[in-house]
Amino acid sequence: MTGLRRREAETTARIRSRRPVNWSWRGLTLYSMMFFVFIYAPLLVIVVYSFNANPVNMMIWSGFTFDWYRTIFGIADVHSSVVISDVVYIDSTEELVNALGNSIIVAFTTTAISTVIGTATALALARYRFRLRGFYQMLMFMPMIMPDIVLGIGLLIFFVTTGFKLGLVTIIIGHCTFLGSYVFIVVQARLAGMDRSLEEASGDLGANEWVTMRRVVLPQLAPGIIGGALLAFIISMDDLVITYFIAGVDSTTLPVFIFGMLRRGVKPEINAIATLLVLFSLAVAAIGLYLRRRR
Repeated sequence: MTGLRRREAETTARIRSRRPVNWSWRGLTLYSMMFFVFIYAPLLVIVVYSFNANPVNMMIWSGFTFDWYRTIFGIADVHSSVVISDVVYIDSTEELVNALGNSIIVAFTTTAISTVIGTATALALARYRFRLRGFYQMLMFMPMIMPDIVLGIGLLIFFVTTGFKLGLVTIIIGHCTFLGSYVFIVVQARLAGMDRSLEEASGDLGANEWVTMRRVVLPQLAPGIIGGALLAFIISMDDLVITYFIAGVDSTTLPVFIFGMLRRGVKPEINAIATLLVLFSLAVAAIGLYLRRRR
């Protein structure tokens, strides 16, 4: 019996050795690995060199340091630290903090407004039939496919023509013009998978439209609404092109501030700021996944 099993194992091994190599699967695996390296390798380089102690040439490793992060938060001693030497690499910690505060104000305000607009529009187009319904749906897609520079120039011309003073208000209005579309897409996808019979059952049990909306529709839409809101928040925090056109003198956001630093040369603090932004984006994504699983 043992000899029979041995012969069966040898026969199976010979058959497997004669099988053709699945090159398509190996090619797909190699392509996937190259894709992830192409996407995440630059981010890894930024994170690594944000700890480089070389204040002149960031591509030459001179040792490990936290001085760039301390400089950002105003902790480093600009007079005695070797990090700064004879050159102040960051213009003002106060300017950085103000830019970060402006970005947070714009992001939270824009997220709240865009979430309401996008959710309400998705509900209206999914639940009601009216004239030009397809036209309105097309209009919601337009800001997403329109080039950012075209939208930024158009908004700038509109605000200047109507007499709007460029500032945080114009940035919020500009972000809402296209972020509402992102929320609309996410919520509309959630609506497509919802069971309408639950709403009908709620009506049959005596609930009016507002009670049905609050206790039946919104709880089912919550993952889509949260996902759209987080997406709008991240895009608003990272937007540069449109914000650059419609920002005022005292309303610089963090991406515009970083772009201004880059125009004067690539400085070590930029890697540290970029690393913090990556960590912030990962934290927001993790919160979104956690809330979605809870739902």
